[in-house]
Amino acid sequence: MIRPATPADIPAIHTLIRELADYEKSLTEVRTTEEQLRTALFGDHPAAHAHVATDSTDTVIGYAVWFLNFSTWRGVHGIYLEDLYVRPQSRGAGHGKALLTELARICVEHGYQRLEWSVLNWNTPAITFYESLGARPQTDWTVYRLTDESLVKAAGTPRD
Repeated sequence: MIRPATPADIPAIHTLIRELADYEKSLTEVRTTEEQLRTALFGDHPAAHAHVATDSTDTVIGYAVWFLNFSTWRGVHGIYLEDLYVRPQSRGAGHGKALLTELARICVEHGYQRLEWSVLNWNTPAITFYESLGARPQTDWTVYRLTDESLVKAAGTPRD
């Protein structure tokens, strides 16, 4: 079953975020807390949205965190999928596809014209899965990121 996340799902989502980061060999980069997730997803001005996949006992076994972006070329919003993760023991049963299907449905329902995300180049199982759904890589684009000291330096603000 796929459903919008609730505040009660925050501990499970936090655990799954850590599992995803461990899978992506980046666990040491995770700094988010359950309280930050609660504020981001359910605060006065939510910055993101989440859906969860549950098993027959309503245990959260997967999640998708997403937010709206905007295309200047299309003139409308789209969805940027920040995270999609299903626990390894629950893969192959359609939960990942169901999460993506729900986000695609939201796009169509609201007139959004893009559903986008990033995937690590070495994550062959994910790439194969996404391409089986009709997704295509945007090979002409490279993602850039400023974080930590580089971000502070770019802002021209010394760090305390």
